[in-house]
Amino acid sequence: MRAIIMDGPGQVRIGDWEDPKPGPGEVLVAARAVGVCAGDLYIYQGKNPYVRFPQVAGHEIAGVVEEVGPGESGLAPGSKVVVEPFLGCGQCYPCRVGKSNCCANLRIIGVTQPGGFGERVLAPAEKIHRVPDNLSFADASFVEPVAIGVQACRRGAIAAGEYVLVLGCGPIGLAVIEVARARGARVVATDVALARMETAAKLGAEVLPSGDALLPKVLEQTRGEGAPVVVEATGNVKAMESTVDLVASGGRIVILGLLKKGTPVTFPGLDFTRKEMTVVGSRASVNCFPESLKLLASGAIHYPRVKSEFDMWDGPELIRDLAQNPGKLHKAVLVRG
Repeated sequence: MRAIIMDGPGQVRIGDWEDPKPGPGEVLVAARAVGVCAGDLYIYQGKNPYVRFPQVAGHEIAGVVEEVGPGESGLAPGSKVVVEPFLGCGQCYPCRVGKSNCCANLRIIGVTQPGGFGERVLAPAEKIHRVPDNLSFADASFVEPVAIGVQACRRGAIAAGEYVLVLGCGPIGLAVIEVARARGARVVATDVALARMETAAKLGAEVLPSGDALLPKVLEQTRGEGAPVVVEATGNVKAMESTVDLVASGGRIVILGLLKKGTPVTFPGLDFTRKEMTVVGSRASVNCFPESLKLLASGAIHYPRVKSEFDMWDGPELIRDLAQNPGKLHKAVLVRG
């Protein structure tokens, strides 16, 4: 089959890849729309420690069932679907307690095994989700990033009427903003990039300036209490460290951003007891695709409006461009007829 192949750091091309064949319990999906994630750019740049080259990236996948493996009867060829890319082993402690997204032997479609930047992709049948007819393939490719927002909101136990501060208005920050608003929260967001803040405002968030002006403004808006929930989606050490000052006593901090392995983050120890705050991490998603699909199909999520669509086979040029100019687009989606 034809695919976008990454041969190594800084090397990407269109080429031939072995055509996958579904075995028992597997489904072959013809990719129709695949989102381009920062994670895909990390693979191209050689920053992902889990990838093995050559590889076909792409994990935000919408398409059509092309073939099902022997004994699999739950999905018929021609069904419009999305693919959930995180695959747990089912045996380790995280899997046993329902956190397969943190599996000790985690496999990821588009990272550790071939993904959606090609004509076809193989996935376990239980990781295939039907897509309502009213969602286009390009919009359905947002199910995976929106599911990350669902996971973060679940981890933060975000409820209607709560003041939620989101640090970072990139693709994942926007997903959090949308899901939190759908839950009825008052969402306030900030970013160092004006264009991203403008997009967050279009999606219904209140926006505040970043930097030294942020804390006084948050305290002003919360009667000096701080934000009940702070979601960090920047991957910036200083932003992570600032969450302790920004959160209210008894509040919750959700850390979504990724740092290079071994990078330390310092929190003032006294505040852990003085504020009795809850600090949780949030990794990808687990059991969030159904809610994400429901939110998108209902029209509660407007995030897909920010997308820019490109032909799948223009992918290598786009990937090279975005690696050099990561803030150029809010969200790119590769589409194939």
